[in-house]
Amino acid sequence: MAQDPYLGRVITAFEGGITTRVITHPSHPDRVFAYDVTFLLQHPRVIAVASQKPPLHFHPHQEEYIQVLEGRLAVEVEGKERVLTSEDGEMTIFPWTNHRLYSPVTNDKEDDLKVTRFLLSAESTPELFRLDTVFFQNWYAYQDQIVVKGEKIDLIQVMSMFDAGGCYLSLPRWIPFSTTIAQALGIVVGRWIGGILGYQPFHRKWTTDWEFACRKMETSIFQRRFADRSKTE
Repeated sequence: MAQDPYLGRVITAFEGGITTRVITHPSHPDRVFAYDVTFLLQHPRVIAVASQKPPLHFHPHQEEYIQVLEGRLAVEVEGKERVLTSEDGEMTIFPWTNHRLYSPVTNDKEDDLKVTRFLLSAESTPELFRLDTVFFQNWYAYQDQIVVKGEKIDLIQVMSMFDAGGCYLSLPRWIPFSTTIAQALGIVVGRWIGGILGYQPFHRKWTTDWEFACRKMETSIFQRRFADRSKTE
């Protein structure tokens, strides 16, 4: 197996409010990625977005695994929130399951919780458009543009990145065949229309393994033009 160019790397977001250390999973080294993630709950950037939940989404091709090491982490699965602690062990998010994770908001003034730390990993898949570090590195960087630099969120850009990361934004559950429709929308809008309009899922300035990012984009005729290996920024 080729050496992971990200192994040991630390990816930061929100001006250090979130740090993600790329590791080999201690129990499952065959997983496509494993991260030791830390949320600094009293960091100003983390506090500023604490009440804003990330988008609900699902992954068609991979199981995702979450294990809290310190503090608490909220995981919403199919509309039901569960707050995990280190006593809960590893939680599995199955493919096609609508979910999101975030720091639990508390109104308890005596709650002095400062850190949430957890392992995040996913199973391997032959799909190139999948959850992996190329996706997360670009997604964190894009969120920084919104949270730190104040740029407006662009739905097509989000859908382009999510599709390339094997993720699709969830639709309301009452819509028949909602996950199938959501995946189709992600591909048509994020990959096809987005590619025509100039939206690319990965950016050279945000990507360590640009060679692999180019290989991913070359699989789509709509994104092939972005796979320029001569780029330095």
